[in-house]
Amino acid sequence: MAEEPVNKPTANEDDDFVDPWTVSGKSETGIDYDKLIKRFGSQKIDDEIIQRFEKVTGKKAHHFLRRGIFFSHRDIHNILNLYEAGKKFYLYTGRGPSSESMHIGHMVPFIFTKWLQDVFDVPLLIQLTDDEKVLWRDLKIDDARKMAFDNAKDIIAVGFDVEKTFIFNNLDFIGKCPAFYQNMVRIQKCVTYNQVKGIFGFGDSDVIGKITFPSIEAAPAFSTSFPFIFENKVLPCLVPCAIDQDPYFRMTRDVAARLKLPKPSLIHSTFLPALQGAQHKMSASDANTSIFLNDSAKHIKTKINKYAFSGGRTTVEEHRLKGGNTDVDISYKYLTFFLEDDDRLAEIKKEYESGVMLTGELKREAIDVITPWIQEYQKRRATVTDEVVEQFFKLRPLKF
Repeated sequence: MAEEPVNKPTANEDDDFVDPWTVSGKSETGIDYDKLIKRFGSQKIDDEIIQRFEKVTGKKAHHFLRRGIFFSHRDIHNILNLYEAGKKFYLYTGRGPSSESMHIGHMVPFIFTKWLQDVFDVPLLIQLTDDEKVLWRDLKIDDARKMAFDNAKDIIAVGFDVEKTFIFNNLDFIGKCPAFYQNMVRIQKCVTYNQVKGIFGFGDSDVIGKITFPSIEAAPAFSTSFPFIFENKVLPCLVPCAIDQDPYFRMTRDVAARLKLPKPSLIHSTFLPALQGAQHKMSASDANTSIFLNDSAKHIKTKINKYAFSGGRTTVEEHRLKGGNTDVDISYKYLTFFLEDDDRLAEIKKEYESGVMLTGELKREAIDVITPWIQEYQKRRATVTDEVVEQFFKLRPLKF
């Protein structure tokens, strides 16, 4: 199979805009993910792949897979073949800490990554790119490091296995691991300034740290960056991430061939939309677009009732006659992420689209699903002490 293009995919004015820093859709239904697959050159996750997941793991596919929330991949067949043959691989994902508390949109890749870790029983590396936030924002190094530590608590509360999970923040870790830095330099030597401009759109006024940062996000995709975990074993890697992170790994896959290392496989998620509509993903920079993991039940209820964009009609009479539009309704979209019961979700969709269920009732359904999910999460988060975080950050071998 020919390798995917490394340069930034071209888009015209009618296309959605998606890169690692900005997500903007042209339609009120949100991002056209089929078009994005074509632009990025990835492959769609179809029923055959979902059935293969179930056959290989012996487990029912996660509802994120069944509902197309994880919708695209690069070489996922390689990972399934490895597992079927009893061979080892590892998971790698990450987070760019940008707020003291994460929001529910940030949870999507981590919820799915935990499922992957559980069903495949494999080690996991989680990179916190606090250095990225210093380079891209007006943020002091110590503040970024603190955010990374706080976000690590948010991530640990998802339920990862400490014996199989290593979490690290770049600003503290890289100086402790020469092999990681050496791989960064190897990657940097393989990518020209022209290429990095083409992939990420950097300009002449961007600080030089931005130019080299992609090598830092690429390095964890190679097991040789972590000799204290993998010794000198060369293991393949699977990266679960939102589709906006794909440019980093198009570059990484191109570099892998030149370094004679396995290309990382990827599995991409869609975005959890902002409360105000599906044209934008949920953002930590605007509290009114997001439901945060530390929000109270009252805050959640107020935000959904006040801000969640509705697919309902102008009047009750019109709604009863024509029904609501689940393609644009944010409360319904949130239910596709957080309501695990397929039958109940189908029932809600049918009732809303037929006009039996009103917008206020649909919002109540979303509140009744999201609120207990966050409350249960908050109980787990309360048990994550500084000492627990240190266990995950400790340089050590992992069980696999």
